[in-house]
Amino acid sequence: MTLLDCETVKIKTLLVDDHALFRESVALALRAEDDLEVFHCATIKEAFQVLQRQSVDVVLLDHDLGVERASQFLPSARQFGFTGRVLIVTAWVSDTEARRLLRQGVGGIFVKESPLSALAESIRKVHAGETCLDRRYGNLAGGESHPDTEPRFNERQRKVLRFVLEGLSNKEIAWHLQISESYVKAILQGLFEKTGVRTRGQLTRVVLEHYEDQL
Repeated sequence: MTLLDCETVKIKTLLVDDHALFRESVALALRAEDDLEVFHCATIKEAFQVLQRQSVDVVLLDHDLGVERASQFLPSARQFGFTGRVLIVTAWVSDTEARRLLRQGVGGIFVKESPLSALAESIRKVHAGETCLDRRYGNLAGGESHPDTEPRFNERQRKVLRFVLEGLSNKEIAWHLQISESYVKAILQGLFEKTGVRTRGQLTRVVLEHYEDQL
């Protein structure tokens, strides 16, 4: 055995996911790979603390972290001096949000239904400078072909959004707009898809942070 064999350079990887069972299981499995050194944490705030203590080559970042979203990570991480790569590891992300993340400079989007062996290989590729996109997002790689990717809300959606921001329930919104409650739910679902969120709380935060000018 040569000295080179003994000194395999490991890819320092940080897994950020708010589901403890998933995070701990995946970290444990990835550590079995000879060339991966894996840390993990639950929030972006914790991730920043890790980045301040040690160098990290690749961050595996869930898109939906409860009150935090993946798009909040990279701009702030660069301010901390992070020069590594980011691979989004998520159950789902809308095309709109995927384009936003790619414009920010993430190295790829990996879907959780894929096998663990594929995740290890994607980490290596992203670390090497490649872009790794799940096939459902492959058509988004050329972001420049989509100059207008920010969602635009129609008048009905804006009215529903205003009531959501006031804290009204679906039933109350339906009464104010004189429409059915099921129609309100359909409008909300369309807003979720446009903004890349899954809950009313996330919708409220994202609209106030990014789209308040459309209200």
